[in-house]
Amino acid sequence: MALRESPLLGADQPRERPTTGGAVAAPPVRRRRRGLGWAGRLEVAILVGPALIVFLAFVIFPVVMAAYYGFFSWQGYGVPTDFVGFKNYLTILQDPTFHEALTHNGTIVILSLVLQGPAAILIALLLNRKLRGQSFIRVLIFVPYVISEVVVGTGWSLMLQTSGAVNGFLEKVGLGALKQDWLSDPAIAIWTLMLIITWKYIGFAVILFLAGLQGIPEELSEAAAIDGASYWQVQRRITLPLLAPTLRIWAFLSIIGALQLFDLVYIIWGQYVSSTAGTSTMATYLVTNGRNAGNYGYGNAVAVVLFLISLVVALLYQRFVLRRDTEGALTGDKR
Repeated sequence: MALRESPLLGADQPRERPTTGGAVAAPPVRRRRRGLGWAGRLEVAILVGPALIVFLAFVIFPVVMAAYYGFFSWQGYGVPTDFVGFKNYLTILQDPTFHEALTHNGTIVILSLVLQGPAAILIALLLNRKLRGQSFIRVLIFVPYVISEVVVGTGWSLMLQTSGAVNGFLEKVGLGALKQDWLSDPAIAIWTLMLIITWKYIGFAVILFLAGLQGIPEELSEAAAIDGASYWQVQRRITLPLLAPTLRIWAFLSIIGALQLFDLVYIIWGQYVSSTAGTSTMATYLVTNGRNAGNYGYGNAVAVVLFLISLVVALLYQRFVLRRDTEGALTGDKR
């Protein structure tokens, strides 16, 4: 049986011959991957070695030593000899003050996502359009994020005191009835903290979302607009789904940051007031009951518990939320 001559085949090229019914095509020969030679291994060691050494020295080693010291009643000097086993860890898990601090961290996590996320998306959508003074507004929103936490905490603590600028302003404009004890009232202090956190960190979310929006092809929005979709329909059906990977990354960073929150709370409320005001966190609990109490063994145990909580949250988030994004990035699968 002859094959038709294809116009794409030259005269000198051999034609494909049909296989008979009993003939089976030989399977393709797979080439075995050659291992890295000494030069390749040396290159990997040079590129990975420094980062691995830094990671082991500044992450793994401190965690291991903290776990070790957590088994002792240790005052921070000399060789720890008073072995107490799991007593420090059991005390942490049974301490109502730690439970309260953990609850505050969970509240901050949820409120950070609820307050910062939608507001940052709306601001990013606004700044993604052509506006007069767009660059200035971007800088203005991002400036609080780059200001030191010490400066932010000190400034807000002065303004929010009972005789501070906020209550003074309310008094001058005739809204004296709205004056509050912003820092020490447990019913208000947590919302004061969230106001400061949102003001401080929303700029990072806005810049991150802006970068994601600028990576979305404009042709998709233009095609949807031609088909009759409104502006908000375009954002809901096209923009937000394509922005979802960026949203998930931001949410992960926000969760981990909220779990480890320390500096703003410690600067504004101090080591003791934060507990009575309802703004204590696991990190402030660590400092108060560890370093300030002179019980460094207990403080190291708290640090290990905080590390394990953050690690479990990160692994669960990676497993159930970020897995699709990372698999798509590594394998090229966009499903």
